[in-house]
Amino acid sequence: MKDISSRKDIETLVDRFYEKVLEDNVIGIYFTEIVKLDWNTHIPVMYDFWESVLFNTHAYKGNPMHAHLALNTKKALENKHFERWLDLWQETIVENFTGEKAEDALRKASNIAGIMKVKIQQVS
Repeated sequence: MKDISSRKDIETLVDRFYEKVLEDNVIGIYFTEIVKLDWNTHIPVMYDFWESVLFNTHAYKGNPMHAHLALNTKKALENKHFERWLDLWQETIVENFTGEKAEDALRKASNIAGIMKVKIQQVS
């Protein structure tokens, strides 16, 4: 396996991750019923987000905290949801990549989930 080294790798990671998410019985409902995302819009935003996080490209223009706070008002986000998101993210990375950027993607996802969890708990 190779490391995450390009936008194409990020696209592969995000696509495979969301394939798992959509089938998941813990967090899938947020994407299929609670929000009913427009995938043609959402997925490219996620490519930009992770490209910005991992390669410091500034491709992402948005506020993920705002989006998740709004989501929390529709159906409460609990610790189990963040844990499952991280489990699926880690599983997807381990199945597809290895190396420094892959490890960075794991660390950064954990940090992001931790920050979001704390901020959401503060307003709940």
